[in-house]
Amino acid sequence: MRLSVQTLRILQLFAQDPSEPRYGLEVMDYTGLQSGTVYPALHRLEANGWLVSREEEVDASAAGRPARRLYHLTPDGLAGARAALEPFQAPQPVLKARLA
Repeated sequence: MRLSVQTLRILQLFAQDPSEPRYGLEVMDYTGLQSGTVYPALHRLEANGWLVSREEEVDASAAGRPARRLYHLTPDGLAGARAALEPFQAPQPVLKARLA
C-alpha cells in the first residue's frame, strides 16, 4: 500500500500507543488534517486490514453526544506503521568510548 504524508501522520498517532482506540475528531486534532482527508484515509487503512473499527458503547443521551466510531491498529497495521515510520525516526546517536 502506498502511504501519503497525511496517512503517515495518522499512523504516527496510532503507533504512539497501539492499544489506545482513536476516533476521527481526535485524529483531526492531532494531525491538523481536515475531515475530507482523515476519514478517507481511515477507511483505506481499514479496507487494507491495518485498522479495525467499532461503534463506541455509550448511552448517547447520558453522554450528550452520539456514539463515536473507534479505530484500532491491527497487528499487521502496527507492523506496517512501524516499518513505514522507521525511516522518519531520529537516528540514535553513536556514543564513542573515551580512551582513558
